[in-house]
Amino acid sequence: MDTELIMQTVNHISPVSDAVKIRLKEYLKEERFPKKYQLLQEGQTAKKIYFIKEGFARAFYYTADGKECTAWFMGTGEFMISVFSFFTQKPAAENIELLEDSTLQSITWAQLQTLYKEFTEFNLIGRIITEKYYIESEKKSILLRTLTAKERYQQLVKSNPDILQKASLSQIASFIGITLETLSRLRGKRAH
Repeated sequence: MDTELIMQTVNHISPVSDAVKIRLKEYLKEERFPKKYQLLQEGQTAKKIYFIKEGFARAFYYTADGKECTAWFMGTGEFMISVFSFFTQKPAAENIELLEDSTLQSITWAQLQTLYKEFTEFNLIGRIITEKYYIESEKKSILLRTLTAKERYQQLVKSNPDILQKASLSQIASFIGITLETLSRLRGKRAH
């Protein structure tokens, strides 16, 4: 199994010892899943943290009136989890779906706890990944409150230029908190 990308990502967060790299390689499991595969369904408990070696995914939930709402998108080189479910080991309130054929590398919650106990240096990696999730969540919350629909769309396309090829328009609209009709109007104006 090729672990070069995950090791580069971990070392970019904070350099780790060879002993950590060896243990992480022992724990990592690589799996391939097809587009539309659901890694996690609402009500299940997230037992693994995933690294996207290749692919694209989203998390979504259903509102009280049954509408699907995309919470986040993740792509190649990123860690992916249902934060609440994984860290509390309680049932998830969201679903995680792959939006393209994907190759994922994972370790279990129990293996991660062992890494934290055996290698205190790895706690820093975990903290920084958790902080990233929190920061992204807060950033999205602020953008939804402060930017216009047009600005949110422009920012999404700028930060993720190939999003239109990877996600459906309804998924994108729900992610930036607008209707599909509004998104269509924004895209129409942009084309002219």
